Amino acid sequence: MDIKHAINDFLEHMEIEKNRAQKTLENYRRYLLHFSAFARVKNPSEITAELVRQYRVRLNRTQDRSGNTLKKNTQAYYLIALRSFLKYLAKRNINSLAAEKIELGKVPERKLEFLDADELERLLTAPSKALREGGTAPEGGDISAWRGRAILETLFSTGLRVSELCSLNRDNVNIERGEFAVRGKGSKLRVVFLSDSAKDALKKYLAERRDIHEALFVGHHGNLNKKESARLTPRSVQRLIKKYAVMAGVIKKVSPHQLRHSFATDLLQNGADIRSVQAMLGHANITTTQIYTHYTDKHLKEIHKKYHSNNK
Repeated sequence: MDIKHAINDFLEHMEIEKNRAQKTLENYRRYLLHFSAFARVKNPSEITAELVRQYRVRLNRTQDRSGNTLKKNTQAYYLIALRSFLKYLAKRNINSLAAEKIELGKVPERKLEFLDADELERLLTAPSKALREGGTAPEGGDISAWRGRAILETLFSTGLRVSELCSLNRDNVNIERGEFAVRGKGSKLRVVFLSDSAKDALKKYLAERRDIHEALFVGHHGNLNKKESARLTPRSVQRLIKKYAVMAGVIKKVSPHQLRHSFATDLLQNGADIRSVQAMLGHANITTTQIYTHYTDKHLKEIHKKYHSNNK
């Protein structure tokens, strides 16, 4: 089997048997074709440890259009795809390099930027403030502002990824019970919960809707009965949040994912155990969740305050 057929078979395996998301498949295809173009091998048996070493050197020296080298975590994605491909070949008894021969380099821990309590409060109330300053009563206010409030409150209450938020339909969400199931990465289901503020915001937004579109969040322009064009995209939600951040006077770069970070840190700071937070975030590995503990460990701050000489 030549390497191109092997890559296609692997991607089909990832799609059908592993049920990977379309975006994941697109990334894996790009990473593996990048390796194939570099390696110039005809079949998997020609992949050697020395060839992979040379490839890693190339990745480390590759520059983008701005002259910046690839980040270590980006380089790791290329190698993770290659290792997964080699593991698949081994299961199919196709001769190639053992996946265990590829060791991933140490990736620097992500630095997270959070909104402080005041910034978060200003952001969450920005849509309501816009209605008040516009002289519009809440009961008959601008539906786009109600939508903005509902999106912000839902993201902060549930910790949803922006793609998960955009894929929600009206009948997915049980507002009265304040909980619903969402299908996340790897098509894994998890339960998320709505705060009283989020339930109130969603009720008021949906009460203003006059369309029949199934999506929970839609663009309010044009013919909403055209289902193919109305659902909000992740990019639209990113722009919306950026707009409200500017209105709120938040100078940090604000994204939907920051609200997911704020959701996690808020739970941990108020005493939630890390396993519960892991489940609510939908993290497959608890080490992904543990990054938040570095920012929420009050015990360390208390130790510093008690024993550091300048505090005495």
